[in-house]
Amino acid sequence: MRALYIYPHPDDESFGPAHVMAKQLREGHEVFLLTLTRGGATKQRFIYNKSISEMGEIRYNEMLNVAKTLQLTGMTVLDLPDSGLKELDPSEMEKVIEEYIHTIKPDVVLTYAVHGISGFHDHLISHAVVKSAFCRIRINYPYPKRLAFITLDKKTAEQSKHFRLHYSTEEEIDCVVITEDEDIRKCKAALDCYTTFKTVIDQSGVKELLRNEAVFEIFMENHKPPLDDLFAKL
Repeated sequence: MRALYIYPHPDDESFGPAHVMAKQLREGHEVFLLTLTRGGATKQRFIYNKSISEMGEIRYNEMLNVAKTLQLTGMTVLDLPDSGLKELDPSEMEKVIEEYIHTIKPDVVLTYAVHGISGFHDHLISHAVVKSAFCRIRINYPYPKRLAFITLDKKTAEQSKHFRLHYSTEEEIDCVVITEDEDIRKCKAALDCYTTFKTVIDQSGVKELLRNEAVFEIFMENHKPPLDDLFAKL
């Protein structure tokens, strides 16, 4: 099977379900990553005295290391304006996403849940444009078969000490993927690739929040009990 993860920024995948990506790859599936921006507008650029363009190049190179660490099947990093997706015509973003989906022909597309976990507007916009592109493509094509949303459960979200995180209710969660310790180690190694973000990663406590269970909502599907595999019942 083939999975396509779509995120707005570098490191979203490693703060998110990199351990699930590692599990899928270990099980023989193909895993692709599309990132909409290079993340150059981060405040971290001021620490390194870099322009948005320079910081974007640094973060892109960090992402290349992530792709090697996780051994992704494929990765594409676009250069849409970081922290500026709200200023773009959503139809233009959807067109870019649709073109990539047609290229990859994934079985499952994954992106943020509607709350974006952190609530950052680039996350919310990514949810909206990916969902719109998915709905349009599925009318005429046999792919993708499923749209899943990366999320957190209440217990994990409330363990965050430094950031207010949003979560999905037990009723909204449609899939619970159980990863192995080796997958967790891969996720932590991917996080370590973002050397310019080490202080942010440490302050967030994301490594301590990592659990073997990863939860997802599935668009227009209702699975009770939850599925244990994002490719199940396709």
